[in-house]
Amino acid sequence: MVTVMKKAPERPEGNPRAHWPQALQREFEANEFNGCVGSVLVSETDKLRVWHLHIPAGKRCNFHRHVNPYFWTSLTDGKARGYYHDGRIVDVVHYKGETKHFTFGSGEYFAHSVENIGDADLAFTTVEFLDGPNAPLPVPDSIKLKRLA
Repeated sequence: MVTVMKKAPERPEGNPRAHWPQALQREFEANEFNGCVGSVLVSETDKLRVWHLHIPAGKRCNFHRHVNPYFWTSLTDGKARGYYHDGRIVDVVHYKGETKHFTFGSGEYFAHSVENIGDADLAFTTVEFLDGPNAPLPVPDSIKLKRLA
């Protein structure tokens, strides 16, 4: 994986995202506590949640927050741009099978959004472990996989 870090320009104290377009800042503020870390929640137990995330070429997923240990696996090759709560903007090249693990301590988190800057759809599976040091964020029933009758 190639990661390109774009250094954020100097910004006013208190708003690390001041260099982002206003619409992106507003979207972040509206979703910074969003617990939906994927497009659809496909499985859930008292210990974990399994998510699928699909991002069409040229689109971006909603901002969301991670608070407990998790990992994701890329199901496709592609290019993405991440927008992080601390103002960072990071470009990466993903490859099929790539897997990244994250851990968090009590009170730790990160919030972000992923934009597909490539010409093919991106797809990921994410597994969140709910028995981490922080209370899991709620997710609405509308994001959960529905079985067809």
